[in-house]
Amino acid sequence: MPPTTESSAGGAGHAKAHDDDDGDHTVGMPETAHQISTDSWFQVGFVLTTGINSAYVLGYSGTIMVPLGWVGGVVGLFLATAISLYANTLVAKLHELGGKRHIRYRDLAGHIYGRKAYVSTWAFQYVNLFMINTGFIILAGQALKAVYRLFRDDSVMKLPYFIAIAGLVCALFAIGVPHLSALRIWLAFSTFFSLVYIVIAFALSFKDGLQMPPRDYTIPGSGPGKVFQTIGAAANLVFAFNTGMLPEIQATVRQPVVGNMMKALYFQFTAGVLPMYAVTFVGYWAYGSSTSSYLLNSVNGPVWVKAVANISAFLQTVIALHIFASPMYEYMDTEFGNIKGGALSLHNLSFRIMVRGGYLAVNTFVAALLPFLGDFMSLTGALSTFPLTFILANHMYLMARGPKMGCIQKAWHWLNVILFGCMSVAAAISAARLIAVDSKTYSVFADL
Repeated sequence: MPPTTESSAGGAGHAKAHDDDDGDHTVGMPETAHQISTDSWFQVGFVLTTGINSAYVLGYSGTIMVPLGWVGGVVGLFLATAISLYANTLVAKLHELGGKRHIRYRDLAGHIYGRKAYVSTWAFQYVNLFMINTGFIILAGQALKAVYRLFRDDSVMKLPYFIAIAGLVCALFAIGVPHLSALRIWLAFSTFFSLVYIVIAFALSFKDGLQMPPRDYTIPGSGPGKVFQTIGAAANLVFAFNTGMLPEIQATVRQPVVGNMMKALYFQFTAGVLPMYAVTFVGYWAYGSSTSSYLLNSVNGPVWVKAVANISAFLQTVIALHIFASPMYEYMDTEFGNIKGGALSLHNLSFRIMVRGGYLAVNTFVAALLPFLGDFMSLTGALSTFPLTFILANHMYLMARGPKMGCIQKAWHWLNVILFGCMSVAAAISAARLIAVDSKTYSVFADL
């Protein structure tokens, strides 16, 4: 990494973790090949909202509400919203800790804990984003297959083929859009596509709910299987609201970076969550425990309307994946690319074709190999979202601000660390079991 990054990763100890930077706005700026401090809080708010209202929302009726039921699902979503907002604000407030801007999650962890934490945090984050991106490609493939099935009732084209097509389109988009700030107009398209599939899914589900006989809302399963499903759904809850890359997104916002990021987070967790709530609750109300893990497979309506919804879900997924892949792109561009060259220079363009294309090829292969979307959501929440968003956020804040805290506040943060640590272990066991069961039920490269 560049010298400034290495310094923050390896040279910081606990003494620096306690630095008080609240009154010093002259901060060091790390070297990066991507743009930083160029975006308004409103644009950053839309980046966050794009993630929370991605096509993943079409699965929450089946992957969260069905295993938890009305009480557990509704209470769980509201609690997850509040807890996620709190945890994200903790990370946002540490962005300029010790007189340096920490534009990468690993930089912040390295500044507080040292080199080993820098490396381990990068590993956690890589796993988190890799699995999220794999899930996005599965989603995009499912959306394309749904369009195909609307017009052709055969099995000539199978899900792995559509996943391969989706991966190719995602790679082309990644090559053409050099960095996170360059999304700009694409965020408007993303918002439009999100509204299209959410409004259509909401309207058709509501219509079906009015016309259908009483539904069964009994939580499926029994014994240990039911317990594991509940734990997996809890992991899906935290997955729904968190990116695992907040410092990377905060790096793009203009000064004052903490104040503007707080505005973006409040936008995400107020106006931004309403569409997700609406489609999740109405979808479960309409179909009960038989709700599909991809809501558009459950709805009834005109073929052309369902086709528009699925095409919109596919296109929005392409844009959303680019957001969650950007930390990996930034690392590769900064470490191996030409920082001083233009984004469309021959060297940087060919570099993106080779490196980003290769990265997404691996993502696409894994997505086609194991296309179990709900299981990926659970495993991602367990292995990386819990540690990055809740465990690490609380402990880093405790290390950085500990001397100013009272006993009660310290106890509160330690309680969060221990509680979410236990939940992470339980959710990982549950997700591994679900994948093992599904792997026995379905073959690799399954046509789900």
